[in-house]
Amino acid sequence: MAGVTVKDVSPHAFVKAYAAYLKRTGKLEVPKWVDLVKTATHKELAPYDPDWFYVRAASVARHIYLRKQVGVGALRKNYGGRKNRGNRPHHHSDASGSVLRKVLQALEKIKVLEKDDVKGRCISQDGQKDLDRIAAQIARAAEKA
Repeated sequence: MAGVTVKDVSPHAFVKAYAAYLKRTGKLEVPKWVDLVKTATHKELAPYDPDWFYVRAASVARHIYLRKQVGVGALRKNYGGRKNRGNRPHHHSDASGSVLRKVLQALEKIKVLEKDDVKGRCISQDGQKDLDRIAAQIARAAEKA
């Protein structure tokens, strides 16, 4: 299928496929502390999925593909959630900036992202090609099924 982009496929299917691709290639540098850390202050436990770092990296790559310039602050807000404050009302709590910064740095190292002149990070040419190639594979598989 010619001209298939990330926007044309299911977000869930894309993130799952791209995370599997990142894990399979082994290029993405995963920090040693991923099995110990929580992803946000409002969380009580660390993620159950041992491959959560790959999934988060795939999700961040997709997010930056769709929105041209994104910084750590915007990602913290996006991946945040509601803080349980007992019997008081819930409030929004941002996600961990350190985890997202390490994800961005890992994606930069494999040339999926690059620093933007103005602010934050943006998708690189090679990164866009990779993401579109994965999206085309998903669309082809969905067409056959």
